Amino acid sequence: MSSADTPSIVRMSGVWASYKKKTSTLQNIDMEIKVGDSHAIVGPSGAGKSTLLKLINGTMMPSRGTILVDNHRPDQRDSVFRSKMARIGYIPQSLGLVRNSTVLDNVMMGALSRLGGLQSLLKRYPDSEVDAGHKVLEQVGLSDKVDRNVYTLSGGERRRVAIARAFMQRPKILLADEMISELDTTTSRIMMNMVRDEQKRTELTVIMIHHDIELATEFANTISLIKGGQKVLELGNSKNTITNFSIGESVQSGNA
Repeated sequence: MSSADTPSIVRMSGVWASYKKKTSTLQNIDMEIKVGDSHAIVGPSGAGKSTLLKLINGTMMPSRGTILVDNHRPDQRDSVFRSKMARIGYIPQSLGLVRNSTVLDNVMMGALSRLGGLQSLLKRYPDSEVDAGHKVLEQVGLSDKVDRNVYTLSGGERRRVAIARAFMQRPKILLADEMISELDTTTSRIMMNMVRDEQKRTELTVIMIHHDIELATEFANTISLIKGGQKVLELGNSKNTITNFSIGESVQSGNA
């Protein structure tokens, strides 16, 4: 299938968003991301990058405009919405890990949407799911820490727990907000290669906020620059294009 024939999995048209009726964080965003894409979002702190991910996963609604995720509007909170959202792996900046729970318990939460009601409520995981949890922890290099309390780990190790939990969801879309911050260069590349391998195997779509323009260029096939709440530029992954485009100090990690 050619790129032109590949279906869209995320489409935004004229999207605006704001927090508590304050000045719009995002303004008139148009964006199309295709199945299997690896899309990087870069831009200065406070530009609205994290807000974009929240709109896609349905934790925030636009004030204007239309969003379609896997051909469904996130504001239609029906059974179809819930089933589609269960296939969106989300790694927020805050990680969202459960304090006073073990590494394995946190990772296994990624499997909850596949369990029946009672199993999910009681967190009774089939052996096959537990085996899968151990396997993904081995992939992220934490197989020796399965029983550790998650908050006894380093920041980089906690980030790898969040990555493993997202993969336990068997996601169709992976949303990652600074996924590799706090990781050394070698571990960052291991995690990014893990994502790339999953894309080859399952056509996983990845939408990732990056502060490292070199890694964004290496791993993404499209890159959007968000500045002042607007998408001011969209690029292919040509290093020459990136080099000629002066981002300066605008590509920094941030909360928005």
